[in-house]
Amino acid sequence: MKIFNTLSGEKEELRIPADRALKLFVCGPTVYDYPHIGNARTFMVFDIFARFLRSRGVKLTYLQNITDIDDKIIDRANEESTDWEEIARRYEKVFLEDMRALGISSVDMYARATNYIPEIVAQVKTLIHKKHAYLIGGDGYYFDLATFPDYGKLSRRTVSQAEDAVSRIDASDKKRNRGDFALWKFSQENEPGWETELGFGRPGWHIEDTAITEHFFGSQYDIHGGALDLKFPHHEAEIAQQESASGKSPFVRSWMHSGFLTVRGEKMSKSLKNFITIRGFMLKYPPEIFRMLTFMHHYRSPLDYTEELVSAAKKNLSDIGAFLAKLKTVRGEKNTSFGSEFSKKFSEAMQDDMNTPRALGTIFETMALSQPEFWDMSPRSAKNLIKEIEVALKSVGIEAPKPKITLKIKLLAHRREKYRKSQQFIQSDTLRNRILELGFTIEDTPRGPFLWIKT
Repeated sequence: MKIFNTLSGEKEELRIPADRALKLFVCGPTVYDYPHIGNARTFMVFDIFARFLRSRGVKLTYLQNITDIDDKIIDRANEESTDWEEIARRYEKVFLEDMRALGISSVDMYARATNYIPEIVAQVKTLIHKKHAYLIGGDGYYFDLATFPDYGKLSRRTVSQAEDAVSRIDASDKKRNRGDFALWKFSQENEPGWETELGFGRPGWHIEDTAITEHFFGSQYDIHGGALDLKFPHHEAEIAQQESASGKSPFVRSWMHSGFLTVRGEKMSKSLKNFITIRGFMLKYPPEIFRMLTFMHHYRSPLDYTEELVSAAKKNLSDIGAFLAKLKTVRGEKNTSFGSEFSKKFSEAMQDDMNTPRALGTIFETMALSQPEFWDMSPRSAKNLIKEIEVALKSVGIEAPKPKITLKIKLLAHRREKYRKSQQFIQSDTLRNRILELGFTIEDTPRGPFLWIKT
């Protein structure tokens, strides 16, 4: 399998360790609000990636952090006149519920930042000892970018371009370099903190990830994933911290970044009233629609969310489900190789930097190619094709719909077939329209009427 490595800027062979599990870390949520579909896209991308690898027999350990102490959490707690921990636990619960509801289940471990304060402190102390960090009295410890010449190698930016990376926690007029970022921030009055050898305070945003990954994976590991907007400064800071602390490079062998999700061409914003939470989406649509939406786009490409796109995802699922259901009715005698040919093409697409649009295209290509021989196909060939498509879909977490056809609809179809065969077309058309009104379509085939639910 080849994966585009953001660090090298090229597709590279994914090296699978022979003696251990592949190590994957993906940046998790900051738990201060309801997660939105932009967040969901990233987590769905890596769920598909992890599922596919495991379907190929790859042993994988998938770790994700949860940022449960942050300016946004503290601000939200102050707005609600409550405790920061109450906010963090509330929205951590929301996040995990939303992931389960979406069928995102491939993560092995979720690691809260606040459970790893000793590891964070130890890494900051190492950076201080190696003279990569310095103290600003009354403020905290900062990383000195001037001590890490490779800063910017992931995003192709320089230290002098780092000033736009400064968040509120990193703001200080006493820093050595404008882009220096906080490793440990002393807590001010009424702010949460931990009493440590560094002083009473809390971790900076970037240090929690490297402390957690070092704890579980060591100072170097295989794959780091996340959304494109984290590449700079967050992932650059992670590289600077870990490579400075360990003296080893590269910190991560392969970096994977998922593209942005916009809504009708605009970034999601509550002021624009286009902010769609995962729960808001799921009030209208089932989870398999979002998985198909994600699968329809290459993970590195932008995804522009529209209702038309939702309709396309629905239709894709419905068409695939109908094709598989219809295959179960064939009774021809011709043996075909559509199943094995499809499986090869699907696998090649997925192994080419997880090219999901092409993988999806192989399903519809197979559906089209099989049409001339469809009703001549032997049950054995049809069964093999069904199996290969279902195995491929399962490898990425997609299940084709299998709608329940009620007895009432079946009886209407049976009566209509009698009218049609006796050429009573007015009565036949009346029953067809009735079936349509009840939410089903009916197609006349060599094997009799085929019923399916409307898209």
